[in-house]
Amino acid sequence: MIRPSLEDREAGPDRREPLRRFLRHRTARAAVAAGLVGALLGAGLVAWSTDALPSARPAPCWDSLSDSAVSGLFGDRRLEVDEQALRRDPGAASLSYGQCRITSFKGEEARRQAIVRVHTLDGLYGTDGRRWPAEFLSSRMVALGDGLPGMVTPSRAWLALPRSCTGKPGENSGSTVVDVTLGERDLDMSAQYDEGDRDAMARVVVDAANGVIREMGCSGRYRVPAELPAVPDWRDVQVGAFCGVKGLELPTAYRDTLRVERAGGDGGSARVCETGRSAARVRLLSVVDPGVNGIFSWETTRGGPRIRGTRGDGTLNPTRGVYRLRCGTERVVFVVEDLNPHSRQANLVRDLLPRYVRAETERIGCGREEVSTTPLR
Repeated sequence: MIRPSLEDREAGPDRREPLRRFLRHRTARAAVAAGLVGALLGAGLVAWSTDALPSARPAPCWDSLSDSAVSGLFGDRRLEVDEQALRRDPGAASLSYGQCRITSFKGEEARRQAIVRVHTLDGLYGTDGRRWPAEFLSSRMVALGDGLPGMVTPSRAWLALPRSCTGKPGENSGSTVVDVTLGERDLDMSAQYDEGDRDAMARVVVDAANGVIREMGCSGRYRVPAELPAVPDWRDVQVGAFCGVKGLELPTAYRDTLRVERAGGDGGSARVCETGRSAARVRLLSVVDPGVNGIFSWETTRGGPRIRGTRGDGTLNPTRGVYRLRCGTERVVFVVEDLNPHSRQANLVRDLLPRYVRAETERIGCGREEVSTTPLR
């Protein structure tokens, strides 16, 4: 299981200049922001612009983002920040602790926008079971490394807060995470463009997580990773090792349409493989971090007809199969998705799920698992 990599020393006293220390206090920060823009934008929400009294403003997102993180993502453009004060306990009605939005401008034209959210991943009601993994468990993702429980692409990043601060996830919930989105879609770009933005996104998510840890009254800090793994690339499908999994045979019926694949996330919370290039056709996930695979709890029991295997269970429908089992002391979840909205291959998920679980459980050292796709009565 991945363990958070916190600095050995506890967070000591703030040695920055008195004004910056003063601005860290939430009430004082709101008062300064009100003086800059003339109004509060709602309960707990402050806004400011970098072209107004820059020496008197806090850093974006709970006074957390360093100058290098901000400039790496936005350059030297004018910024506007809308920041919601973090709630210590989101309560039963919401799993959200708060969010921060940063928009850069060229003249009067809005250019880039990053949204930083702090929330607990939901598995009880199924709200995070589809959209969150589509954005934050894609094949472009690589592990942050250095023991950091998170992943990053050039326009998406997430990092789980330490359990010593937030508590252990429940059976039907996931970790409390800080996630960052840059733009509306996670688009493939050139490798050179990818690497620069990816490094900046890693700095942003680590800085933001450290700010949240401090705001929650916890000690310690995450370290920015020294080096990220290479950007995953597309490659031709290997018939006898589909998605790079030895022994995973791609059924003959799908070999004409599933010709290229990309796998990312090795060594992290989840390994993700997608096929299709211009638009993902099939996604295979192996989620080994129980703080993340809790988001599939709803679907493992309510996502369709129930199925069982040697040791695990799950559900199966025409577009998605979800299967869970215990591997040692931890829970592991496997997901097969048909992402093509016009797919006429009604049996693709049914054909792939047993093969994938069998080959993947052997690959990751869980022992061979046989899955029956006959629905339970």
